[in-house]
Amino acid sequence: MLPASTSTGPETGLVESLAALSRTLVGITTRTLATLDVDVTLSQYRAIVVLASRGPLRTVDLAAALHVHPSTVTRTCDRLVRRGLVARHPGATDRRVSWLGLTNSGKELVGEVMRRRTDQIRELVGSRRTEPVRDLAELVEALVVAAGEPTERQWWQQWERCTEPAVTPGERTG
Repeated sequence: MLPASTSTGPETGLVESLAALSRTLVGITTRTLATLDVDVTLSQYRAIVVLASRGPLRTVDLAAALHVHPSTVTRTCDRLVRRGLVARHPGATDRRVSWLGLTNSGKELVGEVMRRRTDQIRELVGSRRTEPVRDLAELVEALVVAAGEPTERQWWQQWERCTEPAVTPGERTG
């Protein structure tokens, strides 16, 4: 059962399917980063993706794009600078301003993750059954299921039970 705060309406099926797809894509990205054996968290990876898509940014602008405090971006980018994925450059006219941009290694990492993620999504699309779907929500849910992930409804059902103690076979219940 979905939490009580979840709305119902004609778009509910699509919203639920997209929420499940979001979890699926995060999982794909996480697994891709793990296969590359890089020491980068998802939040650090998100920062370098934004830098890849928007070009060099001031610390304050990257913080705004990520919806975090500038001090969070400073700490995140300090780690990425040490790993050789991000470079920090002083402003040309105001040296108090710090610009952040990707190094070649950072650019290569983002490109490789994106290529691998796209390949995995292509496999999901190719593996789903070829029966016609009624609507976009059904298509998205089919992709989630093809990835081996729970649907939104299944996820929330598990969420309801996730703090219950495990019962091993042969144990008496109740």
